[in-house]
Amino acid sequence: MKISGISVIGGGAWGTALANHLAVNGNKVIIWAYEKEVADDINARHQNSVFLKDIDLSPNITATNSIEEASKGNILIFAAPSHVMEGIVRQMAKFVKPDAVIVSVTKGIENEKLRLPSQIFEELLPKEISKKLVCFSGPSFAKEVVSGLPTAITAASLDPSSAKTVQKLLSVGKMRVYTNDDKIGVELGGVVKNVVAIAAGISDGMGLGHNARAAIITRGLEETIRLGKKMGAKEKTFRGLSGIGDLVLTASGDLSRNRTVGMRLGAGEKLEDIVSGMKMVAEGVRTSLSIHRLSEKLKVDMPLCDEVYFVCHEGKDPREALADLFGRSLKDEFHG
Repeated sequence: MKISGISVIGGGAWGTALANHLAVNGNKVIIWAYEKEVADDINARHQNSVFLKDIDLSPNITATNSIEEASKGNILIFAAPSHVMEGIVRQMAKFVKPDAVIVSVTKGIENEKLRLPSQIFEELLPKEISKKLVCFSGPSFAKEVVSGLPTAITAASLDPSSAKTVQKLLSVGKMRVYTNDDKIGVELGGVVKNVVAIAAGISDGMGLGHNARAAIITRGLEETIRLGKKMGAKEKTFRGLSGIGDLVLTASGDLSRNRTVGMRLGAGEKLEDIVSGMKMVAEGVRTSLSIHRLSEKLKVDMPLCDEVYFVCHEGKDPREALADLFGRSLKDEFHG
């Protein structure tokens, strides 16, 4: 595939990091930002002071607030938050070229319609475009990627050619990309891990120790696998980078926004006070509602994720949530 233009849709930390990763390796990249101040900062100072402070960006990046301008290339990396995704995709749909390959790096599930990002693309874009969709996920803090630290990640698509195009494009510098054909599994790994990371953060904030955190990560993975199998994902995907790899990073890394929210909840802060002071989205808060609704709809047992939902959306005390988890009836480790 001959690449005629590369764009990143979304000027947050992750979109900016990917744009810079491509740009420092010789590519001209357009990045679309919703905020005018973000686009102006990138163009004038080669920085994104709103979402990625104190990082000098490549001059090969040009920022715009025009979705039309940003949608004209044939590699489109979609990095906007999941809760605003539908509106942005509807705008893009008017301008996307038939030969475009869209790379979804968005992590989340809608609260109402319970759609994954890939399902939104499939509903709103022509089949000739959506069938080439690549879902890109794995253990990858934006700050480490933009700093050039080693990162391994997965590009999943039902179209092998598109997956290999993305693999080749992004496997430069210290990033190594693996291909996969399990879009649903790769997306779900990147979704549920944010909810589990809040649970791990709550545990850490309450001072419950390393044993508890390891148990939360392990049981969270089991819940992810249950949901994934119900939705048609492959179990082996959750043993990979987009599954256990991303889960361990997000549930234990100090740069994790979701773990940070959990730690502050565990220390006794109110959720509204925590999120009101955060510029960047902690997807796990919103996603915990989606996972709760989806697991009820599909009849999948996800007690750990349920308790995060109760804490975040129904005001349950984290200590009560912990007591309820430990008070559940005893089971076989791999029941269900």
